[in-house]
Amino acid sequence: MAAAAAAASHMADVSWKVLELRARSKRSGSIYEPLKSINLPRPEGESLWDKLNHYYRIVKSTLLLHQSPTTGLFPTKTYGDNQKAKVHDSLYCAACAWALALAYRRIDDDKGRTHELEHSAIKCMRGILYCYMRQADKVQKFKQDPKPSACLHSLFSAHTGDEVFSHKEYGHLQINAVSLFLLYLVEMISSGLQIIYNTDEVSFIQNLVFCVERAYRVPDFGVWERGSKYNNGSPELHSSSVGLAKAALEAINGFNLFGNQNTDAALLPCLSYPAFALDDEVLFGQTLDKIIRKLKGKYGFKRFLRDGYRTALEDRSRRYYKPAEIKLFDGIECEFPLFFIFMIIDGVFRGNPAQVKEYQDLLDPLLQHTPEGCPVVPKYYYVPADFVETEKRSPGSQRRFPSNNGRDGKLFLWGQAMYIIAKLLADKLVSPKDLDPIGRYVAPQDQRNVSMRFSNQGPLENDLVVHVALIAESQRLQVFLNTYGIQTQTPQQVEPIQIWAQKELVKIYRILGKTVVCYSIIFDLSDFYMSQDVMMLIDDIKNALQFIKQYWKMHGRPLFVVLIREDNIRGSRFSPILDMLAAFRKGIVGGVKVHVDRVQTLISGAVVEQLDFLRITDTEEAPVFKSLEELDLPKHSKVKRQSSTPNASELEQQPDVNINDWKTKSTYEILQKLNDCNCLASQALLSSILLKREGPNFITKEGTVAEHIERIYRRAGSRKLWSVVRFAASLLGKLVDSLAPSITNVLVQGKQVTLGAFGQEEVVISNPLSPAVIKNIIYEKCHLQDEREAVVQQELVIHIGWIISNSPELFRGMLKIRIGWIIHAMQYELKIRAGDMPAKDLYQMSPSEVKQLLLDILQPQHPGRSWLNRRQIDGSLNRTPAGFYDRVWQILERTPNGLIVAGKFLPQQPTLSDMTMYEMNFSLLVEDMLQNIDQPQYRQIIVELLMVISVILERNPELEFQDKVDLDKVVQEAFHDFQKDHSSPKGAESQITVTVKKCHIHSTADISTCSSPQENSEGCQNALNLSSTPLGDGEVDNVSQLTGSSIGAEDTVLHGFIKKEKNSKDTVQASVVSRVPAFIVGEFAQGVDGIAYLMPGSKAKVRIAKDEAFNIRVAAKTGLLRSWMVWLDVQTKLLQA
Repeated sequence: MAAAAAAASHMADVSWKVLELRARSKRSGSIYEPLKSINLPRPEGESLWDKLNHYYRIVKSTLLLHQSPTTGLFPTKTYGDNQKAKVHDSLYCAACAWALALAYRRIDDDKGRTHELEHSAIKCMRGILYCYMRQADKVQKFKQDPKPSACLHSLFSAHTGDEVFSHKEYGHLQINAVSLFLLYLVEMISSGLQIIYNTDEVSFIQNLVFCVERAYRVPDFGVWERGSKYNNGSPELHSSSVGLAKAALEAINGFNLFGNQNTDAALLPCLSYPAFALDDEVLFGQTLDKIIRKLKGKYGFKRFLRDGYRTALEDRSRRYYKPAEIKLFDGIECEFPLFFIFMIIDGVFRGNPAQVKEYQDLLDPLLQHTPEGCPVVPKYYYVPADFVETEKRSPGSQRRFPSNNGRDGKLFLWGQAMYIIAKLLADKLVSPKDLDPIGRYVAPQDQRNVSMRFSNQGPLENDLVVHVALIAESQRLQVFLNTYGIQTQTPQQVEPIQIWAQKELVKIYRILGKTVVCYSIIFDLSDFYMSQDVMMLIDDIKNALQFIKQYWKMHGRPLFVVLIREDNIRGSRFSPILDMLAAFRKGIVGGVKVHVDRVQTLISGAVVEQLDFLRITDTEEAPVFKSLEELDLPKHSKVKRQSSTPNASELEQQPDVNINDWKTKSTYEILQKLNDCNCLASQALLSSILLKREGPNFITKEGTVAEHIERIYRRAGSRKLWSVVRFAASLLGKLVDSLAPSITNVLVQGKQVTLGAFGQEEVVISNPLSPAVIKNIIYEKCHLQDEREAVVQQELVIHIGWIISNSPELFRGMLKIRIGWIIHAMQYELKIRAGDMPAKDLYQMSPSEVKQLLLDILQPQHPGRSWLNRRQIDGSLNRTPAGFYDRVWQILERTPNGLIVAGKFLPQQPTLSDMTMYEMNFSLLVEDMLQNIDQPQYRQIIVELLMVISVILERNPELEFQDKVDLDKVVQEAFHDFQKDHSSPKGAESQITVTVKKCHIHSTADISTCSSPQENSEGCQNALNLSSTPLGDGEVDNVSQLTGSSIGAEDTVLHGFIKKEKNSKDTVQASVVSRVPAFIVGEFAQGVDGIAYLMPGSKAKVRIAKDEAFNIRVAAKTGLLRSWMVWLDVQTKLLQA
C-alpha cells in the first residue's frame, strides 16, 4: 500500500511538472505573437505601442513565465522543484500585471494584451482567495482568539494551493499580507476587474474584514517573517502591519465588492504606495527622514538595523538566533535595491521629479540583466565574508555583491514587479490615478474636489452640518417634550423606515428593500449601566458629534439619531437634558453645527448604503425597535418630572444587613429576609449569598436568583444608586460591549494595559483580546477585594480609551496603564480632598463623576500638593519623566553588573547587545523591573533616584560602577543618613565624617521602612515628603535666603557656582550660569577657601576643602543628600548651623 501511495504521489508530481512545462512553453511568447529579443536600443520618439511592448516583453519573460497555470500564484523562488508561493509577493506580481493592463487600455488595438494581463492579475487574486477560503474555519477562530495557530497561512504550494508548513514551522501570522490583499482587491475591482463572483465570496471577504478589524493590533511576524528583530520565534507589533491594516479598513469601508522594530524599511509601502496609511504630512516627513538617515546605503536600504538576513556571519543552519547574536550583524546588514524603487514611486505620486531622478540614478547601476537583456533587480547586496571586518571598522568602505544577477535563472519577483510599476509611472505610461482609483492618496490641491471616503487623508477644515433626528421613546414622552417646544417623532411615526439598535452612527441602509436607520449604542440600555447616567449620556452625544465632524469624508450629510427615553427626564436629570435639546433646536451642540428635522425629510440628503445582496433566511428575523422594559412607572401614568425620586443619598446606598452575619444563616431565612426587605442594597447583598450558595437558577419569589438580581440592577439604575448598580452588575458578570475596542485604542498609542486589583496579581494586555477573554480576566482578577471593582475597571477602560484618543498628552510618560493602580490613585485623591473628614466612596459616585475624577488626577501639575501626595499620585499612574528610559540605558552602559530593585535584576548583558536605547522593548523591560515595587510613592522615589544617578554619571564621565547597583540599598542608607541629619539637637554642633567609595553596596536592603510612609515612622514620612530647594536668582546676601519654597517636578530652577566668600561666615554668592531640570539643585565648583552648600530642608552646610574635591555635583529633589554622594570618593564634614 505504501509503495502504491508513493508511486501515485510520484505520478502526481510528474503530472504537475508536465502541465507546468507545457504552460511555460506556450507562454514563452504572447498567444498572438512570438517573443523577440529585447536587447535592442530603444529609438528616440518611439510610439506608445513600442514603449508598452518593451515592458510587456520584460513582464512576460521575468514574471508571467513563472505564474502557476493552476492557482495563478507566483513562486518565491524561480528555480528548483517544490515551489512555494508567498501571498505578499504574489500580490505585488499581480499588481504589476494589472498596472501594465491599465497602460494598454490607452490603445484600441492592443492585440488582446489588456485582456491577457488583466486575467493574469485576476487569476492570482482568485488563487489567493481560493487558498484563503479553504481555511475559512481559521478566520472564525482567529477572531475569537488571535493566536498564531489560528491565523490564515501566508505561504502555500504554488501549484496546488495546499498548506506547506505548520504555524510552528513558519511565521504565518502576517496581518500585512491579509491587509494588502484586501487593499488590492478594492483597487482592482474599482478599476473594472471582476474578481468576486458570488455572495459566498462576499461573505468570506466581510468576515476577513472583521478579522483584520479585530486583530490589526496583534503582534505578528511582519513582512520579513521573523517577528521580533531578535529572530527568536516571537511575534512583534509591526507599524507596517498596523498601517496596511488601517489602509485596508479605510479602503473597504462600505465598498461594494460586486462593483516596535525601531525603524524598518517595511514602513515605506505603508507610508507611500500602495497603502498611503499616514494622513499627517509632518509625521510622514519625520518618519521618512528617519528611515533614510538610518537605513539608506549605496546599494539600497537596510531592512532594519542589526538585520542578519543573508549576511556572511548568519548561521543558516539555525532557524533562530542566539541571545545577543544580532550585535554581530551591526554595520554589515544587507542592502535592498527594492526600496529605491519604492522611493521612485513615491516621488511620482507626490510630484517630486528630483526625488524620482535621485533614486533612478542610484538604482540603474545596481540592475543586472538576463542573457536576453531584461533588467533584473537583485534581491539584496551583501558584504562577502572576507570583507566583513574591514567594513565594520570603516562602514561603507567595502564593495557589496548582488544576491542574483539574472543569468542564473534566479529572480526576485517582488522586485521585478515593483520595477515595472515604477518605470510605467516614471515614463508616464500610467498615472497615479490609474493605480489608485479609490483615491488613497489625494494631492493637497485636489482634496476639495474629490470624495475622500476611501482616502487616508482626513477632511479639510469644513463647515459640516450634522443632520439630527430626535426620536422619543413613547407617545406620552413626545407629548411631554412638546410642551417645552421640543419636536420629536416616535418609532411608529417614521414608518415605513425602521429604527434598529446597531453600532453604526450616521448612515442609512437599504436591506432587502427596507430602509433602516440606526441609533448609536450609547442610547442602548441593554449595553451597560453607564448610559443611565444622563451627564455621561450628554457627554457621549457631544463626543459623537465631534467625531463625526472630524472624520466625515463622504458626500452627503451624516444622520445622527438621538433616542430620548423617559428615564432621561427624571428628577434633577431633566434640566441638563432640556438644555441639550434646546441646544439642538438652536443649531449648535458642543461647537458642532446641527440641523434637526423629521427622518423622512433628512433621508434625501443622507448617505445610503445598499446592502440588497445580503441574504436573510426564513428562520432569521430582522431586528425591530423595542421600547425600554420596566420603567418602574404605572403603565397609564403621565410623564411628570416631579413624579421621580431625587438623586440617591449616600445612606440609601448602604445596606441595613451585615453580610457576615447572613452568610451563616440558612437559605430559607435568607429568602424570608429578601422578601421582607425594601432596601435595594440589602437585597443585592442577600442575593449575592444565594447566588454563590445555590447558583443563578435557584428559584426565589421573583423568579430565579439571576432574574432577581437583574431587577435590582434595573431599579437601582433608575434611582441612581450607583454602588448598588455596580455590585449587581458585577454579580451578573456584566461586560460593556465597547471594552475590547477601548483597550485597542490604548494599545494603538503604544501603551500596555494591566487589569487586576491594586496589590494583587495583574494581567498585562499587550495584544487585542476578544471580549470573552477580557471578561475572564476581569472577573478572575478584579473582584478579589471588592466585587464592584470588576465593573469600575471596565468604566475606567472606557474612559481611558476615549481620553487617550482625544488627549494623548495626558498619558505622556505612562507606558503601562495599570487600572487597579489608577483606582488606588483616585481613592487617594478623594482622601486628600476630604482632609480630616471621611473620604467619599468612589463606588457611590456616578460614572460621569468618576470620569471627571480620572481627568483631574491625570493632570500633570498638582499645585499646592505635598511631595508625598505628588509621589503617591504619580507613582500610582506609573508616570515617568521625559527621557527616563533613555537615562536608564545610559546608567546600564556604565553598570557592567546591572541594576537591582525590589529583588528584580536588570543585567547589562545581553540587554545592551540585544536592544537599542530607543526601542519599546527596552522600555518595557525597565517597566517590568519596576513592577515588582508594590508601593506607588516608593516607585516614584526609585524613578527620581535613577534620574539623579543618570545626571551624576553624565556630568562625571570618569565614573563607572564596579558592582551591582542595589537601588533599594541606596534609598535605605539615604533614609538612615537623613534621619541622623535631622535627629541632632538644634543649635548643637556635631561633626560627622563620612568616607564613601565608588559603589561598595552588595546586599539587598530591607525597604519596608521606606515603602509605606502612612504606616511607619515620622522620619520615613519626612524622607518621602521632602521638596527641592531652588537657588536664588542673582546675588544672595545671606545663607538663609537659599531656603526657598517647594518647586514642582516640572519646574525649571537656576543653578550656579556657589563659593564661600573670604572673611565671611555666612554669606555665599550665587552666579546664574544656566537653566537645568528641577531635580538638579546645584553644581559645586572649586572655591577659594573651599565650597559651601546649603542642605535642602535645613540650615546645615556642607564644607569641602579645596584639595578634596574639584567638581562635585549633587542632585537633591528628594533631599536625600548623602545618598546622591555615594559615588564620590571624598570626605565631607557636616556642620550644624
